[in-house]
Amino acid sequence: MVRKYDYLVIGGGIAGMSFALKVARTGRVALICKSTLEEANTTLAQGGVASVTDLQLDDFDKHIHDTMVAGDWLSDPKAVEKVVREAPSQISQLLQWGVDFDRREDGSFDLHREGGHSEFRILHHADNTGYEIQQSLIRRIRESESIDVFEHHFAIEIITQHHLGKIVTRRTPDITCYGAYVLDENTGAVDTFLSRVTLMATGGVGAVYTTTTNPLVATGDGIAMVYRAKGTVRDMEFIQFHPTALFHPGDRPSFLITEAMRGYGAILRNPAGERFMEKYDPRLELAPRDVVARAIDSEMKAGGHDHVYLDVTHKDPGETRHHFPNIYAKCLSLGIDITKDYIPVAPAAHYLCGGIVVDTNAESSISRLYAVGECSCTGLHGGNRLASNSLIEAVVYAEAAARHAIEHAHDYQFRDDVPLWNDEGTSHPEEMVLITQSAREVGQIMSTYVGIVRSDLRLDRAWNRLDILYEETERLFKQSKVSRAICELRNIINVGYLIMRQAKERKESRGLHYTIDYPPQPHNETGD
Repeated sequence: MVRKYDYLVIGGGIAGMSFALKVARTGRVALICKSTLEEANTTLAQGGVASVTDLQLDDFDKHIHDTMVAGDWLSDPKAVEKVVREAPSQISQLLQWGVDFDRREDGSFDLHREGGHSEFRILHHADNTGYEIQQSLIRRIRESESIDVFEHHFAIEIITQHHLGKIVTRRTPDITCYGAYVLDENTGAVDTFLSRVTLMATGGVGAVYTTTTNPLVATGDGIAMVYRAKGTVRDMEFIQFHPTALFHPGDRPSFLITEAMRGYGAILRNPAGERFMEKYDPRLELAPRDVVARAIDSEMKAGGHDHVYLDVTHKDPGETRHHFPNIYAKCLSLGIDITKDYIPVAPAAHYLCGGIVVDTNAESSISRLYAVGECSCTGLHGGNRLASNSLIEAVVYAEAAARHAIEHAHDYQFRDDVPLWNDEGTSHPEEMVLITQSAREVGQIMSTYVGIVRSDLRLDRAWNRLDILYEETERLFKQSKVSRAICELRNIINVGYLIMRQAKERKESRGLHYTIDYPPQPHNETGD
């Protein structure tokens, strides 16, 4: 089936839904979601949204400086300036959409402080801010008569000149996106979605790793699709591992213990009960995430342990339960009373700072294709994301993409000469076994060799092992009927390769990329 829409949105988190709501007044929108709207990284974001709102104590320059420091001075100053200064207006937009941020008795925002921030500037809704935002946007999406939601639909490839018979390379100057081939999981058919404008908002890559806080839909689909279409992808080596995921073997994804808890006063302790952050950074538990994650990793390896502890037992029990009701309930379900017991934690893959390279309009190197949210590389995060900068980046760049797309969309024509998807192939009974095993191997390779601490030797091993899996998977893909499972496997292998290759190319320890072969050097505003 061929479907035509003015705007094709691939991904249903805060980035995709914000854009859809902003452009819906100017045309028809198709919102593609490979699971349900409820299952997105946004839903799992606990901490909150960073924005300067208390101008008596805070200002834009402080937020800009904090972002640059956290990014190890690799952040693009233009992107940082854009996000920080436009954040308050997008907070107002979220409020208009019905998002309920916690407030004090006087009506002002109840602001949190998180690692790397010099001031209290994190807006939140208890300890489930992402869920609150997701639900508010879903309600608005469902109300819109201009937005068609396609749940359980999986985007396989974006459509470019390649599908019209033209040879497309990374040097082709005019690569253009005309829509996407999308698998309807309900019927097994592959539909052709033609669009004037396409937005990629497919989220992160956490599922590439064995241990992750991301939902298992985070398989890097958009990044892999754009890379295969010869689009530009950058900074994939900068994978942020959240320092404090709840350690409970068998849980995938791992339950996140929000950074806000350390901002609240929680203390990290090793299994002997000793506080250890003073050995690693004067900012202690509020050091940037890469510092804290490596400190925990070091303590675990030094003692041969698989976790450390987060201690909040010294805080008022009632206040703790009030601020962190979901964390309290989750831990209690496992027999851990956080007001009396230490919380077992370990780092887990959490956030990708790189992705599809975009300009200040969120447009990629491929014409008519925008990327917003975690799958994009705006330059904001540089070498490391400052806590709670991701959700605000998504809405700021969704606004930029919407403005640019609305201005140009109706100048673009549909391509009616796009061929239908070739669905030849067979389904093998053993296919799922092979796919499941290969996916498990990718997770093991990435976690072992391309994790928090790397080396040239580990990266070479990852290269060799991923290469074998790539060849096997491509053969299987070419002879099989298309399925979500085989496509996701292709994507995690593609993304794993990009992380590993770009890690090999960075001959320094910088930001989230830490290698024992290149000792870290301090950097400043000039990058020196």
